[in-house]
Amino acid sequence: MRIAKGCSHVVRNMLLVSLIFFTFGVLGNLLSTQLVAFFFLLCGVIFLLFTILLLFFFRDPDREVGKDIVAPADGKIIEIRETHDNEIGECNFVSIFMNIFDVHVNRCPISGRVKKIVYKPGKHLPAFSKKYHDNESNTILLETNIGLIKIVQIAGVFARRIVCYVDEGDEIEKGRRIGIIKFGSRVDLYLPKGKVKILGSVGLKVKAGVDTIAKIND
Repeated sequence: MRIAKGCSHVVRNMLLVSLIFFTFGVLGNLLSTQLVAFFFLLCGVIFLLFTILLLFFFRDPDREVGKDIVAPADGKIIEIRETHDNEIGECNFVSIFMNIFDVHVNRCPISGRVKKIVYKPGKHLPAFSKKYHDNESNTILLETNIGLIKIVQIAGVFARRIVCYVDEGDEIEKGRRIGIIKFGSRVDLYLPKGKVKILGSVGLKVKAGVDTIAKIND
């Protein structure tokens, strides 16, 4: 199983703690009381279970890239609307909420060149709250064949770290991994109005890089 970039050390550290407790449990069984040995072995089992959960949370499966404009994140579409953005102008807005059971790795929805990346520290409010814009976020502005698009990775209550895999000036293909929000949250996508037709709908479950959420107008 592939572990997401930037997360393998967390899994290793948790496994190491588990092995340390198991070692003390074996030594305790030989040198001390059964109660002490049982305590260390129990802790070893608990941390081993955490290690398995982390492997699940940080999984990064290979995928066949879908057609047109694909979802940037796994999860459920929670909002679709038309809006105005200072950088994109009049645009279509699509927001995807990721829970802790979704794959947390985000992917590029359309090929392009990274024009700007802006990381903003902030709060960790629920990602579906009205004030989620105050949360920690990472914005990727992408130059594409339909104009500028914006991808915003937003942390939530449990998501305490956003890791970006791309740099300004990078040419990136559709479906490429662009980052991860550890333990889920939401990704907002801004697409220029008139250039695309939104195909997804609110409540639809999507997979990053696979499911088409918009079609480029002819």
